Amino acid sequence: MSYMLPVRRQEGLLSALVGSSLVMLITFLSAVPVGVSAAVYLEEYAPKNWITEIIEINVTNLAAVPSIIYGLLALGLFVYTLGFGNSILTAGLTLGLLILPVVIVATREAIRGIPIAIREAAYAVGATKGQVVGNHVIKYASGGILTGVIIGMARALGETAPVITIGALTFIAFLPSAPVTSTAPFINFDWLTSGFTVLPIQMFSWLSRPSADFHVNAAAAGVIIILVTLLMNGVAIKMRYNIRKKIKWQ
Repeated sequence: MSYMLPVRRQEGLLSALVGSSLVMLITFLSAVPVGVSAAVYLEEYAPKNWITEIIEINVTNLAAVPSIIYGLLALGLFVYTLGFGNSILTAGLTLGLLILPVVIVATREAIRGIPIAIREAAYAVGATKGQVVGNHVIKYASGGILTGVIIGMARALGETAPVITIGALTFIAFLPSAPVTSTAPFINFDWLTSGFTVLPIQMFSWLSRPSADFHVNAAAAGVIIILVTLLMNGVAIKMRYNIRKKIKWQ
């Protein structure tokens, strides 16, 4: 079977990298704005009663739900009910649901860490509730919020069970359409309905092959996943440092 060796050695991660990048984009856009807004509302605006207590308990519990449950939910909701199919949009929304509780919990903890004196000082000079929350609370909590977002995104990057459940491909010989084009209207949405694969699935596919060459490829894919995760965390640490330094000097 030596005639297959060149094929094994030529297999790469481009399609998986592109697929992971596009899926992470949808995940970020669907989870972060909703998660941060929900956390701000629960912490700053929601009345303290039994309804909000139930919501808070459920959000905390959802953060510990196994990822396969989100995959089964997405299969019934996004694939069959809404008809999104086995697409990048479905995968992004699925992982968005997965990290949404993580973002909410992390954002609430960051907001709770802001000293009450900051709020009282803002109210003392005539700031409104919205100004206090927008210009002070969220500003000072942004470092912790960013950390929670990166943790959630890193978890989503390494998840396999949900995307397998919704029908992600184990092999793909094409790239999705580019989101941005050189012709008007310069934005393309065809990639949202495209088939896809992601880094963890590509790694799993290579590990399931009997050839040692594929196992070498799988090890390289694992290194890439680790490097991407470390890069995301490094960017988060740097941004958090810059934010805290800027706040300190103001």
